[in-house]
Amino acid sequence: MSNYQDKNNNLDEENELQLIIGRNPVIEALKANKLIDTIYINPEAKGSITLICRLAKEKGINVKRVTETKLNNMSSGASHQGVIAMGACAEYVSPEDILSIANEKGEDPFIIICDEIEDPHNLGAIIRTAEAAGAHGVIIPKRRSASLNATVFKTSAGAASWLPVARVSNLAATIDMLKENGVWIYGTDGEGQSYTEVKLTGSLGLIVGSEGFGMGRLIKDKCDFLLSLPMAGKVNSLNASVAAGIFMYEAVRQRNL
Repeated sequence: MSNYQDKNNNLDEENELQLIIGRNPVIEALKANKLIDTIYINPEAKGSITLICRLAKEKGINVKRVTETKLNNMSSGASHQGVIAMGACAEYVSPEDILSIANEKGEDPFIIICDEIEDPHNLGAIIRTAEAAGAHGVIIPKRRSASLNATVFKTSAGAASWLPVARVSNLAATIDMLKENGVWIYGTDGEGQSYTEVKLTGSLGLIVGSEGFGMGRLIKDKCDFLLSLPMAGKVNSLNASVAAGIFMYEAVRQRNL
């Protein structure tokens, strides 16, 4: 078994208590508006899988198509009938809620925006640093992103219980909304200006790009400023959560001057 498979199995074990396994349990959970983060289905399964997908779409729940082997591993041999739902560890808020939190505190918004951070350990570490740095919230996309699962909570050392997280279907539109509310958007990119030379006070939305590819082109084009880190070694990039922490605490330093 590969290291990649070992890692996935470990994550599945951590999330086991959150799993809803089988068609009827998943359907009833959807009808009862239970807190569900993601539904995993075998796309070759028929029958009530169609109903499950329809209900999930109506409720804005992410559906991932996976193999039968993946479902078997997740269910530890239990009969899953082609579907497993994973409960979320916490309620998501809206981006507007995050703005309201900043307003209620009488502070300029300080928001961290994660563009396709797929590793739950990275997302958990970003949430942990954001909470410690005094950010008002984190925004993640529904697609191609880690979510608030057990691994994220564990890695965040509990910070995910305190820091509001919004999960949005259209990250670009959300950024437009933030800009309409006076939030300046700062992207992190190797082509940007050195992070110490850019003013990071006032209403601030900091975008952290994905581990492998950075920000998507559309998201990058939405930025008002691009920030970069000086790289003096032979390695030309840092782990996403490490880089995010450096940028966040530069903003903290400037905001506390």
